[in-house]
Amino acid sequence: MIHIILLLIVITVFIWSAIRPVRYFNWTLEVLPAVTILIIAITTYSKFRLTTLSYFIIAILSIMMFIGGHYTFPKVPLFNWIKDYFDLKRNDYDRFGHFLKGLLAIVIREILIRRSPLTKGIWLYTVTLSITLAISALYEIIEWLGSVIIKGGKVSEDFLGTQGDVWDTQWDMFLSFIGAILALLTFSNLHTKQLRKKISGPNNFNR
Repeated sequence: MIHIILLLIVITVFIWSAIRPVRYFNWTLEVLPAVTILIIAITTYSKFRLTTLSYFIIAILSIMMFIGGHYTFPKVPLFNWIKDYFDLKRNDYDRFGHFLKGLLAIVIREILIRRSPLTKGIWLYTVTLSITLAISALYEIIEWLGSVIIKGGKVSEDFLGTQGDVWDTQWDMFLSFIGAILALLTFSNLHTKQLRKKISGPNNFNR
């Protein structure tokens, strides 16, 4: 039941996001990764059902992408208010989003535990963090390629989201990495409990 509720919430936000966004081309670029992940999660639900925590994370990240797609990441109103109130130099919704993307480490952890020989320990954490960081770097490459193909203009500027910071790409990857570390430190025990309930059989789950 909780999974259906999460899906309905995500679909509702998606529909809202698609109604008169700042630019539909920007919106398409921003929401496409989330829509792709959602399609994969839905189509594999019956054959490879994840834990509720993993679905909750996928829902949070999807909603974050839909909000960014609607307003464009550099112009999300709440973070514009934070920028003005604290006299900041930039709208930090994009960086907040990259920090949240570190939560993907939990989903990656689950896939590794259930589909690889890795057991609980240093190698599981190392490979999980490495894959999370690789996904973050790949996303930055896609943003760069998209901007090169678009060749400038407001669409390219808003999609890349650097806001004049030459170190924006490095900040984004660093924040995803920190978010992944904190996610593993904070949620691994809860995740393990949910996995123990889900995984059964002659070998049981003892990772």
